[in-house]
Amino acid sequence: MVHFRLHAGVLFFTVVLFPLLCFGIRSIPSRGRNSGAVEVLNGFRFAEAPEYRNGRDCPVLRTNGRLVSSCDPSLVHIAMTLDFEYLRGSIAAVHSVLKHATCPESIFFHFIAAEFDPANPRVLAQLVRSTFPSLNFKVHIFREDAVINLISSSIRQALENPLNYARNYLGDMLDLCVDRVIYLDSDVVVVDDIHKLWTATLSGARVIGAPEYCHTNFTKYFTDVFWSDPDMSGAFTSARRKPCYFNTGVMVMDLVRWREGNYRGRIEKWMEVQRKTRIYELGSLPPFLLVFAGDVEAMDHRWNQHGLGGDNVRGTCRSLHPGPVSLLHWSGKGKPWVRLDAKKPCKVDHLWEPYDLYISNSKGHYYPHNDNHHHSSGFFTGSGYM
Repeated sequence: MVHFRLHAGVLFFTVVLFPLLCFGIRSIPSRGRNSGAVEVLNGFRFAEAPEYRNGRDCPVLRTNGRLVSSCDPSLVHIAMTLDFEYLRGSIAAVHSVLKHATCPESIFFHFIAAEFDPANPRVLAQLVRSTFPSLNFKVHIFREDAVINLISSSIRQALENPLNYARNYLGDMLDLCVDRVIYLDSDVVVVDDIHKLWTATLSGARVIGAPEYCHTNFTKYFTDVFWSDPDMSGAFTSARRKPCYFNTGVMVMDLVRWREGNYRGRIEKWMEVQRKTRIYELGSLPPFLLVFAGDVEAMDHRWNQHGLGGDNVRGTCRSLHPGPVSLLHWSGKGKPWVRLDAKKPCKVDHLWEPYDLYISNSKGHYYPHNDNHHHSSGFFTGSGYM
C-alpha cells in the first residue's frame, strides 16, 4: 500500500460536568517523537507504535495549521475509555485499529478518562502521545460526580466503576460537529478496516447499531421485582419488535439523534429507578437494554466476537464462534494480558498478543502501580469544559 506522511496529530483535554457549559478548550501541546519507549509510571512502559499512514486514495484532511480539525467530515470517530487498569488493553486496541485501517490518519480517537484515575489523565495522555506520535485524538476528562449519585450503592460496591457509564455522556462530551461515533471497549482488537463499521447504515430513526443476540434469555439480567411490575416490564413487552440482547462494548452511535432524543436522560431515568428499587443485577448494561433493546440496527456478528474473557468465570477459556471475524472482544473476567503474563494463556489470547506494545522490565509480568503524585507541572493550557 502506498502511503503519505501527514503532520503530527492533535491532542486536547475537555472536562465534562452537567449541565454542560462550554468555557473553552483545555489542550496539551504535541510532544516530539520519543526514543522508542515511554515510561509512564515506575517500570510501566510501552514501545512506540509503527507510523501507519494513509493511502493515496484517502481523503485530504482539513487542518488548522498543523492540527487536524475534529470537525473534518471525512474523519472516522472512535470513543474509548482510558484508565490505568485497562491501559494495556486500550493501547493494543488503538494499535489494532490503525494497523488494519486503509486510512489510519483519518481516524480520530476520543479517550474518556476519569478525573481521579490513579495514573492521572495527564500522564495517560502523555503516554498515548508518546506511543502514537501522529495520532489524532482528544482526551475528555469525565467528572465522576456527574453519575456517582445515579449508581446504586450495592452495584457500586460490587463491581461498578463510574467510568463504565461514560458512554452515556458521549453526546455531551464530544463536539457538536461530531455527529457519529464508534464506541469500543478497551478489551478488543480490530482485525478489519474500521471504516467498514463506520459506514454501516442506521435505518429509519435508529440511534445505535450493534450485533444482536436474540436467543439470549433476558430474564437473568433483571430481578423478579422488575418482571412482576407491568409498567416496568412493559419496556420490553410493548416494543415494536422482539427485544434482543446486544453488547454495549461495540456500538455505532448517531449522536445527532442521540442528542435530539435526549437518550442520556432516558438512560438516567432507569438508573434513578434502580437506585430506589433494585430492578437489575448488573450495572451499566441493563439501562441500555431498557432503552434500546428491540430498536437496534443489527450489525454483522463478525464485529463483536465477545465472551473471549471467559464469561465471568476465572480460569475458563472460550473458543471463537464460527464464521468470519472483524473484531475480537475479551469481555468477561479473564483478560489476555493477565493470562499471558501468568503463563496461562487461552488459545485466543495469542490473537491479541501481536498488538501488545507493553514493555516489561520483569520479562512477562504486568504490575499496576498506584502513583497519585505523578504530575507534570504546567501540563495544561487554557480552560476547559465545565
